[in-house]
Amino acid sequence: MEKITSKQNTKVKEWAKLKTKKGRSQSGNYLLEGWHLVHEAILNHEPIQAILVTETELNNIDLPKTYEVVIITDDIAKHIASTVTPQGVFAVLRTPTATPLTAETLKGAWLMLDQVQDPGNIGTMVRTADAAGFEGVIFGTGASSRYTPKVVRSMQGSQFHIKLIDADLNEVIDLFTAHNLPVYGTELNPEAKPFRAIDPQPNFGLIMGNEGNGMSAELLKKTTANLYIPIKGQAESLNVAVAAGVIMFQLLQ
Repeated sequence: MEKITSKQNTKVKEWAKLKTKKGRSQSGNYLLEGWHLVHEAILNHEPIQAILVTETELNNIDLPKTYEVVIITDDIAKHIASTVTPQGVFAVLRTPTATPLTAETLKGAWLMLDQVQDPGNIGTMVRTADAAGFEGVIFGTGASSRYTPKVVRSMQGSQFHIKLIDADLNEVIDLFTAHNLPVYGTELNPEAKPFRAIDPQPNFGLIMGNEGNGMSAELLKKTTANLYIPIKGQAESLNVAVAAGVIMFQLLQ
C-alpha cells in the first residue's frame, strides 16, 4: 500500500488538477470525495483507478482489496479536495466513454437539461429522475458539466444508477420525433398545457430550462407540447428542480 506525504508529489499534483475542467479533460479522470460516493462507485462497479484515504479514515471504512489504495496525509486531502472540510476519502475514476443516444437505446423516460447551471438543481433533478424510475438524464449544451465537483457531490451517487449523456438537445428531439416519441417542454405561456393534461406514459422526453431564462425559444418550437404547473398561491414561480420532480412523477407512474 503506497503512502504519499508530500504535496509536491507528481500524483498529488495530478489529483489537484481534477478540480478543473482542463485537468479532467487532459487526464480523462475525475475525483469523488467522501465515503458515501466512493462506496456507491464500488457497489456499482465504476472504473475506479485508485482510492485515496487518510490513515485516520482507513480504520473507519471497509475497502475491498481489489483496488489500488494510496494513504495520504490530512494536508494532501485538503489540497486535492474541493470542500472546506474534506472527509479524507477520495476515488479517482476514469471518465466513461461517451455513449450516444441511438434508436436502439431509445426507451424509457428521459430528463433533458437545457442550459441548467446550478449544481444543486442538477443534483436534485438527477436524484429525482433516479427515484422516479427514469432511464437517464441528458445534459444539453450549456448545462454545467456532470464532472464538476459540486455537481458530482450533489448527485449523491444517483449518477451510478441511471444513464447520463451529453448531447445536443436539438438532435435528441429530432431522434425522439423520428420514432414517434413525445418530447415535452416546460414554459409559462397561454399556449402551454397544464401538466396533468398529459396522461402518464412509459416513453418520452422532458426538458427543463435554465433557472433564469427557461428553455431556449428554438427548443420550445420543436417539442410535442409545452407544460406548466398551475400555481394556487402567490409565489411567482417554482424552483426548476421542484418543478421537474412534480412533472416527472406525474408523467411516469
